[in-house]
Amino acid sequence: MREKSKQLNQKFLQSVDCVNDISDVIYPCYKRDEINIGIVHLGLGAFHRSHQAMYTEQLLNLQGGGDWGICAVSFRNEELQAQLNSQDCLYTMAVLDVEDSFQVVGAIKEVLVVKNEVVAVLERMAAQTTKIVSLTVTEKGYCLNTEGVLDETLPQIINDLASPEYPSSAIGLLVASLNLRFKNNIKPFNVIACDNLPDNGRKLKSAVIQFATLISTELAQWIDKEIQFPNTMVDSITPKTEQATMDLIDIKLGLVDSAPVQRELFSQWVIEACPHIERPDWEKVGVIFTENVESFENAKLRILNGLHSALAYIGLLSGYETVYQAISDKKIRSFLIGLVDNEIIPSIDAPKDLNLHNYSRTIIARFENPKIKHLLSQIACDGSIKIPVRTLAPIQNNVLANRSIKSLSVVVAAWIHFIRLSYAKKQGLHDPRAQELLATVSNFQGDNKEDVKSFLVVRGLLPDPLKNNVSFISNIQSAYADFFNTFKSTAFEIDA
Repeated sequence: MREKSKQLNQKFLQSVDCVNDISDVIYPCYKRDEINIGIVHLGLGAFHRSHQAMYTEQLLNLQGGGDWGICAVSFRNEELQAQLNSQDCLYTMAVLDVEDSFQVVGAIKEVLVVKNEVVAVLERMAAQTTKIVSLTVTEKGYCLNTEGVLDETLPQIINDLASPEYPSSAIGLLVASLNLRFKNNIKPFNVIACDNLPDNGRKLKSAVIQFATLISTELAQWIDKEIQFPNTMVDSITPKTEQATMDLIDIKLGLVDSAPVQRELFSQWVIEACPHIERPDWEKVGVIFTENVESFENAKLRILNGLHSALAYIGLLSGYETVYQAISDKKIRSFLIGLVDNEIIPSIDAPKDLNLHNYSRTIIARFENPKIKHLLSQIACDGSIKIPVRTLAPIQNNVLANRSIKSLSVVVAAWIHFIRLSYAKKQGLHDPRAQELLATVSNFQGDNKEDVKSFLVVRGLLPDPLKNNVSFISNIQSAYADFFNTFKSTAFEIDA
């Protein structure tokens, strides 16, 4: 009979011999009680715990400790806070690939929830020991409008401007904590955005300065002069943790872990090289520091994320639930290969030493990992934010260069059909512009050309060069009309 599993906590950790050089289970090999908090991370989710926290954990193990412990901040998730606190903030990361591996992560030292502990969050961010604030708050968390600047009409921004000492948004938290440091003559922290947003650091800086200007011109000038907001690119597929993974951890480690995470083996983090940033030596554990983040970013956004969006909408309309199921459809896989080879890669200015063809095949191979249950419905969320950067941007490049956009147009058409399906089945739509998009498709009259025209004029959807481009509009109309014949979808009747 198997010995009863133990609860993951600091007491358990102290009973474990550190044998990381020979074991496929890795434990912290440093004294956690001697680690100071130097990083505050906004957006405590699975991705942060499997990515940024993991790089930091690897560095702490390599160096035998340091002052780069993490205070992880959730905006609302009290349940996750309770789970992690019951385990002394320890959790297991399971890498599910050809060979599985497991690592108990100790880099997170503290978990706070903004909803209940905003003062404590601001105090931690304003503490002299905090050198970096990083973010994974999704594209929506940057509170930008369609022009890419701070949207001052958003309820959370209005509320934070009315009560700047008790903010609820990431922008408000950054400005409020920096204001505390400014008033108390404390050296500012630097800010590392880690979301799938082109030019993420500079866009975040612009939003922060815009908000700060409304509080204090002096504060805004100080932020502009003193604080670095490097652009970044992050990559590792991290689906929702399944019960099967928790059971696997129980068997493999003999542990009950209430808050594990799972991810694929592949992981990448590219950060713009900025002088004078006090930071961990992440390059020692594989982080790339470069002056050309944009090229890496475009390659990832257009190839990985672009193919993800194509898979999501085409796959869901074809009756599939996961990335693995969709990529296993030979017709869809063939479409993706043609899409990336003929239309996505030609739109990219490749980074030095990155073979885009090989990179694309690596990505498709990652999709084919049967152990990663990545839900298409998760990827399909927030299309009004994702499609412009993942699909419309390469379309614009190709139109201007007189290259094909036939397959990219199919992705846009699939997105429109997906919204229409959501309306027809009264499923709702997970998108910041859901009401507007659903209202648009509700007025479709069954004329493919006119329906597409009415959708493409939605405010702020298209970049200017595409708004009146006859070739672009014609391609979308044709793709929309032909979609169901191409993929033999049974999701719903086109005339429903």
